[in-house]
Amino acid sequence: MDSNNGSQEMSVPVEGVAGGGTAYGFNDGGLNSQPLKQSTDPTEVPTSDLVHVWCMPNTLNVGSQETPRPLETINLLAARNERESFQIAMRPKVSWAGSTPSGSVQVQCTDLCSSAGDRLVVGQSLKLRRVVPVLGVPDALVPLDLPLTQLSLLPGETSVIWVSIDVPNGQPPGQYEGEITVSAMKTDGGCSDNLGKHEKDQLCMELKNCLDIMEPIEGKPMDEVVERIKCASSSLRRILFSPSFTEFISTNGSSDMMEEDVVSNLAVRIKLRLTVWEFIIPVTPSLPAVIGVSDTVIEDRFGVEHGSEKWYEKLDLHFKWLLQYRISPYFCKWGENMRVLTYTSPWPADHPKSDEYFSDPRLAAYAVPYRQVIAGDDSREIYLRKEVEILRSKPHWNKAYFYLWDEPLNMDHFHNVRKMASEIYAYAPDARVLTTYYCGPGDAPLAPTPFESFVKVPNLLRPHTQIYCTSEWVLGNREDLVKDIVEGLQLENREEWWTYICLGPTDPHPNWHLGMRGTQHRAVMWRVWKEGGTGFLYWGANCYEKATVPSAEVRFRRGLPPGDGVLYYPGEVFSSSSEPVASLRLERLLSGLQDYEYLKLYESKYGREEAMGLLEKTGVYMGPERYTLEHRPIDVLRGEVYNACRPS
Repeated sequence: MDSNNGSQEMSVPVEGVAGGGTAYGFNDGGLNSQPLKQSTDPTEVPTSDLVHVWCMPNTLNVGSQETPRPLETINLLAARNERESFQIAMRPKVSWAGSTPSGSVQVQCTDLCSSAGDRLVVGQSLKLRRVVPVLGVPDALVPLDLPLTQLSLLPGETSVIWVSIDVPNGQPPGQYEGEITVSAMKTDGGCSDNLGKHEKDQLCMELKNCLDIMEPIEGKPMDEVVERIKCASSSLRRILFSPSFTEFISTNGSSDMMEEDVVSNLAVRIKLRLTVWEFIIPVTPSLPAVIGVSDTVIEDRFGVEHGSEKWYEKLDLHFKWLLQYRISPYFCKWGENMRVLTYTSPWPADHPKSDEYFSDPRLAAYAVPYRQVIAGDDSREIYLRKEVEILRSKPHWNKAYFYLWDEPLNMDHFHNVRKMASEIYAYAPDARVLTTYYCGPGDAPLAPTPFESFVKVPNLLRPHTQIYCTSEWVLGNREDLVKDIVEGLQLENREEWWTYICLGPTDPHPNWHLGMRGTQHRAVMWRVWKEGGTGFLYWGANCYEKATVPSAEVRFRRGLPPGDGVLYYPGEVFSSSSEPVASLRLERLLSGLQDYEYLKLYESKYGREEAMGLLEKTGVYMGPERYTLEHRPIDVLRGEVYNACRPS
């Protein structure tokens, strides 16, 4: 499977599906550009003479050398409480700024409106983010101003905007229409007096951030000084090459906003139609997808002391931001021999914030810490008893689990898991303990072969584990092994089977590594549904290399595939904002979880066998090495569910 970051071939156009679907204006082959016959002044010639503009599906990695395509109307289908997205690509045909960059474009959005007068509002439901390469691969999604934003385009390079639409729970079903306009901007003489207050505030904050990075370097170790200088240099370069300073780099002039009538007459207009249908994606995810967030990484990068007020604020920000992706975050701290302290709320169980966290309907599962997160006077036994006594009295106790040890490798590790679980059961016999594993104990094989030993691990953990969480890497394409595991569960004892990915599996299997195909990212959840898992775990969303400055370059951990353990980036790396920046892979994770709900809906009406047949008939997913490499089958699947499950 090709996992490079450049142009990707597709053999058929992506077209709308009857009753719904997506038409992205994507087909094979490039466009034959007609040479300009006259001026490159954007107030005199159509923007389409200066810039290629076209749209692409959200599963395509649109690289800087992506070939232009025809532009067509965008037709989207979305359930209520669903996020749907697509990409707008732009590539200059000529330079109209006089030098690098080729020029600037202004992008403007309207609300999406129905004939009944209902709206999906720009800035609330409709958002734009610029796709920024990481290690040369499109991945970071940096927020853009709305409803009007400005971008600089570089000669010979394709720039991409990620457009997402969030449909609220209570949005009336129907057809919604709006448009996005792209206008080339004129650059000639004057000064940069037309900066808005927001832009000025942002520039001020970014310059202040540079000072904050550089001022406290006296007496610091040389490696930290070097890192701070690099960060300040990176920030200044980002400011200098931002759209606000485009005119100084290109022509020593200013960018004058074009008159509204000129924009209307000369702009490229992208028509957007959205069908909102009656189905509501459940607020509480059907699949608990629990994903770790390293508190140590947060403490180091943002300079917050463990247990301080700023520490609580940072954890709270990350928790609430991640909930929008239908995942159930837990914070984690790694100990000796893969012992792990996991907790969803940093506050004790009797704190109002814990009840707020655990009662949130968007949270499908929460981790209860085995010992205190913040050191206190109580012994571990007293603390544990208090916690479980409080939580067991709450209606959300059925969401609780204990994650005590990551991937036990020998009999001593397994013994520790059993010992810790026994202490928990002394206070909460109905508690659920989750254990991840990819092998049996190395010092006491359970069977003649590694595979057989792996399958027998539950026998070693019973009755001290209820959630057996196995590595997809080990499973490979052995669906017979999956069947053995599921059939061996003791459902009468509330046993569950979850899966996880970590490091592996590698190409061509589904995973979230940087540079994998978009359908490969999305297929992680297709695999979970087909194999029948009842939960999913991912070890880390922010586990990059240590840094001590918020705006420091993000470096993936050595020894891991690029992107492994990192699903979002600190906002300070890209701007003055402290809001995290999602990866393109995180958005595809969300899409996969939404696909899971579509399949659950179809299964609820027609049975699992029929739903399995639909998944395979549409060509979306047959197995870990056999799934669609193109986007069209996804739209076919969604359209089939839409037509089969809509009210008659």
